[in-house]
Amino acid sequence: MTRRLVVEADGGSRGNPGLAGYGAVVRDAATGEVLAELSDGLGRATNNVAEYSGLIAGLRAAAGIAPGADVEVRMDSKLVVEQMSGRWQIKHPAMRPLAAEARQAAGALGRVSYTWVPRSRNAHADRLANEAMDAARNAGPIGGTRLSG
Repeated sequence: MTRRLVVEADGGSRGNPGLAGYGAVVRDAATGEVLAELSDGLGRATNNVAEYSGLIAGLRAAAGIAPGADVEVRMDSKLVVEQMSGRWQIKHPAMRPLAAEARQAAGALGRVSYTWVPRSRNAHADRLANEAMDAARNAGPIGGTRLSG
């Protein structure tokens, strides 16, 4: 049986562009157990760059935990979800390399699906993204990965 994971990812920018950061959480889909938490400050970037950065970090972490696993990505960024699902074109040239990087990261996994969730259901990843932005503002990037289990 193929392992199933959930990636919750978020990114933000204070100023857009401004001080940016991302957060991502990898969970076991069956138990909800947190397998990894990731966050990092990005310096000056747009909100969309931060959102894609969270997605990429989450997909890479999931591939490191369970290569070939099926993954459901949950994000509150309608833009990223729709673009990665292939329903919306990626018109902005700066987003194309990030989407390609996300597709490459997803290539080490099984089936990857993308689900939009309201911000209230993405609170863990949102908290990590805000912590990364706070840390970057106060002392420089924190760049963190915490693995559980």
